Amino acid sequence: MNDVARLAGVSIKTVSRVVNDEAGVHPATAERVLAAIDQLGFRRNLSARNLRRGSSTGTIGLVLEDVGNPFYSGVTRAVEEISRLRGRQVITGSSDEDPSRERELALEFCSRRVDGLLIVPAGLQHGYLVPEMRAGTPVVFLDRPAGDVVADTVLVDNIGGTVEAVAHLASFGHRRIAFLGDAPDIFTANERLRGYREGCVRAGIGYHESMVVMGPHDERSVRAALTGLRDLADPATAVVTGNNRITVHALRALAGSDSRPALVGFDDFELADLLSPPVTVIAHDASALGKAAADLLYARLDGDGTPPRRVVLPVRLVARGSGEVPV
Repeated sequence: MNDVARLAGVSIKTVSRVVNDEAGVHPATAERVLAAIDQLGFRRNLSARNLRRGSSTGTIGLVLEDVGNPFYSGVTRAVEEISRLRGRQVITGSSDEDPSRERELALEFCSRRVDGLLIVPAGLQHGYLVPEMRAGTPVVFLDRPAGDVVADTVLVDNIGGTVEAVAHLASFGHRRIAFLGDAPDIFTANERLRGYREGCVRAGIGYHESMVVMGPHDERSVRAALTGLRDLADPATAVVTGNNRITVHALRALAGSDSRPALVGFDDFELADLLSPPVTVIAHDASALGKAAADLLYARLDGDGTPPRRVVLPVRLVARGSGEVPV
C-alpha cells in the first residue's frame, strides 16, 4: 500500500478507502490509485485483513484420500459449490491413506486459520484435533468416522450396499460369490466386508474365507486374486468388488477372457454403462456426500450447537448387465 500511495501521489488512507470501496474519494483520485494498483500488481491480503478484524479467513480445509480418484473429485466439486455460495474458498490436500500425512495436512490448514475442516480420515487417532475443536474450529468427517473423537460424520450405507449386491447375484443362481475388498483396517472396506458376510447368510449360501481377498489392490494383485478364485475346486461364479478402483482393475484382468464371472462393483464410475457388458454397480452420489458434509460444517459455523450428528446416505443398485449373468 505504501508503494501504491507513493506512485499515485496520495496517502495510505486514500489507498485503503479505494480498495475497500469506501466513500469520500474523488473519482479522478480513485482512478489514479486503481492505475497504480494495476501497474504494481497489488493484491489485498484477505487473510491478514480478516484476522485483523477478528473475523473469518474465508477458507475451509478439505483433506481427502486422493483428489485424483473420480469419487473424491465429485466430493470436492460439491464442497466447492456450497462454499462458493457461502463466500468461502476451499483448500484441498490428499493424505494418500497415510495417517501422518492426514495429520500434517489438517494441522497445516489449522495453522492457516481455516474456518472449518472436512476430513476423510486415513487413521484412527484424531486427538490432535481436540485443541482446535475446543478453540471453536468445527470439524466434519466424511466417508469414514473419526477414530477417537466425537464429531459430525457423514457416511454411505456400506453394509446395506454389499448385502444388496450379494442378494442380486444370488437371485441369478450364484452360490459361489467372491468378494475383493480393500485393506480391512479401512472403515469402508471393513463395513463392506461385513455386508458381504451378512448378504451370504441372508441368501443361504454361507460365508467361506476362500471366497474373500482383502488388501491394497493393484492390477497385478487383482489379476492374481481372480485367477486363484477361478482355480478353486469349486470356483467362484460371481464377484463383488469393494470399490471403483478394484472394479476397474478386475475389468482389465478379465478383458478378453472367455469365461467371465458375474460382477457387481461398489461405487459407480465413468463409462461403466458403455463397457461390454455394461457394469452393474452399487451407486451412491459423491456430490451428495460432499454437500451433506459441507452443509453440516456451515451449520456449525452459523452457530448450530446441537450434539454431533451421524448421517448415513442411501445407496442403490444399478443393474446394467455384468451382474445379471446366470450361472
